[in-house]
Amino acid sequence: MNKAIGVFDSGLGGLTAVKELLNIMPNENIIYFGDTGRVPYGTRGVDTIIKYSRQDVNFLKQFDLKMVVVACGTVSSVALDTLKKENDIPIIGVVEPTAMAAVKKTKNKRIGIIGTSGTINSGSYAKAIEKIDSSVKTFSMACPLFVPLVENNYINNEATYIIAKDYLEPLKKEKIDTLILGCTHYPLIFKVISDIIGKDVELINSGAETAVYTKQLLQEGNMLNSGNKAEIQYYVSDNVPKFSSIASNFLDREITGEVKIIDIEKY
Repeated sequence: MNKAIGVFDSGLGGLTAVKELLNIMPNENIIYFGDTGRVPYGTRGVDTIIKYSRQDVNFLKQFDLKMVVVACGTVSSVALDTLKKENDIPIIGVVEPTAMAAVKKTKNKRIGIIGTSGTINSGSYAKAIEKIDSSVKTFSMACPLFVPLVENNYINNEATYIIAKDYLEPLKKEKIDTLILGCTHYPLIFKVISDIIGKDVELINSGAETAVYTKQLLQEGNMLNSGNKAEIQYYVSDNVPKFSSIASNFLDREITGEVKIIDIEKY
């Protein structure tokens, strides 16, 4: 089935999911939309997040898709159920596959969760973990400054370490052995987070776990692309030069082809 996978995020973070999708499914066509004009979503109210996510899906549905991957922890936490009800195409988020992976990894049943304010306030990861294993204790921390730091390429800067230490020290005291990176931007500062939280804590990459889950669903539905090497199309809502220059950090590969800017408010 040569239909494409639609992927969207509030900005560049969803490219960490695209990177993993391409690594494990190199023949899949992908349409990526990054809402760079309205990033971040995590500080917005619920109604605004739902409005934005509806527009994102409406834009992607212009293309011949077989699935939409919500590569955004905030939308997955706040708006996923709404999107599923309103659309007849399969739509998956990052919360469920990431929660399942974290429960499998933890040995002491103490899991930390970091994400945007919207994600943490929703309690989505804690609820998902509770459903899987009610004996697991969860400890959550909103990290609202991480997304703008990553979007502005502050990957290994001293300021990022200082802010990360402030966010992560309380979780470190809880003796967690597993930490969910509940936003697809966060793998870009994986080293910073690992240095502070400790090498003995397993970090769970929501983008990578969602990519594995996506492949599993496509295999089960006999929907994998049997064609040639993937074609990837990139769309953003603002600032194409910045996207092109920073996106290679997220993908670990150069952006080839044109990045197109669209007016997302039309959708």
